[in-house]
Amino acid sequence: MRESRGAAVVTGVFFLVAAVSAIAALALYQPLLGDPAYVLGAGADTQVRWGALLEVVLAAACIGTAVAAYPVIERHGRALALGYVCGRLLEAAVIVVGIVSVLAVVALRSAGDDASSVAVARGLVALHDATFLVGPGLVIGVNTLLLAALVHRGRLAPRWIAVTGLVGGPLVFLSSTAVLFGVYEQVSVWGFLCAVPVTVWEMGLAVYLIARGFRTAPAQAPGRRDLVTA
Repeated sequence: MRESRGAAVVTGVFFLVAAVSAIAALALYQPLLGDPAYVLGAGADTQVRWGALLEVVLAAACIGTAVAAYPVIERHGRALALGYVCGRLLEAAVIVVGIVSVLAVVALRSAGDDASSVAVARGLVALHDATFLVGPGLVIGVNTLLLAALVHRGRLAPRWIAVTGLVGGPLVFLSSTAVLFGVYEQVSVWGFLCAVPVTVWEMGLAVYLIARGFRTAPAQAPGRRDLVTA
């Protein structure tokens, strides 16, 4: 008997939607993010707007994973579960700031062709890059650790999936911290390698939840109470 089958499927689907929308949005943004003089050219505004819409979907999916999973994971640590929900809300908020900065560049390009607009556009692109570092980097590292700890504690998925999250969360957080202090670039071999465990964790958990659902948690011994559930 597996608990909360519907919640498991919805959580898994939200994880997949988040992954697909994030990759697609980044690809659609490339004409803007990769061209310092984007505001002076013909632009690819429709493509960028589609990317922004996909990031709205990404932000909603981030919140959706936490809301869908909460009824199950809070049984295994209410404080950690609330922390995960709050962390996903913060991640979504950071993503929205990045969306606004990109749309501001599009608006700036449409408003005129003054060369001084390039400096403003570069600042807005830098803001988007910063949100990419904070949201899918620092914040997601903490969120991954929280959810992986709950999955491991409740034995809600195979152990290898939970362990991958327990390793991947701190690893991507440390990698993002290294990027923050200029040790290496975010788009680099080291940045990619450090992000792989989190990707494996999210996709592995998503596929497992959709295919099998949450595992049934073992019964606790009488009188036992988790210190973090209060």
